[in-house]
Amino acid sequence: MRAQDSATTSGTIAVPLGTETSPTLGTGATQHTVKAPARRGAALAALGVVAFSLTFPSTAWGLESFGPWSLVALRSTLAAVIAGGFLLAVRAPVPERRHWAGLAVVAGGVVVGFPLLTTLALQTSTTSHAAVVVGLLPLTTAVLGSLRTGERPSRAFWVAALAGAAVVIGFTVQQSGGALTSGDLYLFGALLVCAAGYTEGGRLARVMPGWQVIGWALILCLPLAVAGSAVALPLEPVRLTAHGVLGLAWVAAGSTFFGLYVWYRGMAEIGVPRASQLQLAQPLLTLAWSVLLLGEKVSAAAPLAAVAVLVCIAATQRTGRNKAARNTSPAPGAAGEAGPVRS
Repeated sequence: MRAQDSATTSGTIAVPLGTETSPTLGTGATQHTVKAPARRGAALAALGVVAFSLTFPSTAWGLESFGPWSLVALRSTLAAVIAGGFLLAVRAPVPERRHWAGLAVVAGGVVVGFPLLTTLALQTSTTSHAAVVVGLLPLTTAVLGSLRTGERPSRAFWVAALAGAAVVIGFTVQQSGGALTSGDLYLFGALLVCAAGYTEGGRLARVMPGWQVIGWALILCLPLAVAGSAVALPLEPVRLTAHGVLGLAWVAAGSTFFGLYVWYRGMAEIGVPRASQLQLAQPLLTLAWSVLLLGEKVSAAAPLAAVAVLVCIAATQRTGRNKAARNTSPAPGAAGEAGPVRS
């Protein structure tokens, strides 16, 4: 847990030596400091998942008006303009030099790589088929997050995560008829670069506000996005429609800026592995939006899959909370000693 999220002014809770404290009260206070940020972090990450679930349908709408390269370039340009406005308004400090490599990973993964590869995939794949990549993303992000940040989820966490991934993959493949498309290579490439961007962004969100992580990553990509727009727009057809404009607006402001802002902030609160498992619900939400917005048909198996996935999400969140509580509970005989509070 970050220092500003606790009731103290530093990363530890210190109890003066010689002060008499109730072990029960101390434990309860510690658990409260753990649970409140955990609930807030989970809510923020879940809000990000809802924003991301609209990305594929919005991209499909955007492709009605723009070519794939134009859509991605315009998406990044508009999002960077929004982020730049916020950064200037609050006079956000320029990140330290040591953080720019991580920001470059975020930019390459979630600002350029994932949008471009999934947009190219959606030229030949339906949104329901493309949701397969999102079904694999939580597990991949959890693995990369554990390797990058040193977090070690419990065995129960991994069992629940694998079960949830299996349910999502089986369901979405069944919905798409089990047939592979020419866009699958794009989708698997998008999976890897996005997981890397999520992991690095979650790490950086512990040392700077989450919206500044995505904001500076977007600024880093702005020259490339502007150049890409200038080159792609004259070469690809542009047919402006209401759906196309709304789709572009959402993927720029909703998915790329707002969604990543709350997502990175949530990951900073509850950790990369736990936050990543909330994305198990994203393919099912995407399928729901596909029915409502695009008119795609989904079988009656959807409610059963939704219930199974929600059970797996609850299991991963419960195991994460239990581990956090164990990490922050005072050891026997340790009353009066200072110890870190982690989330």
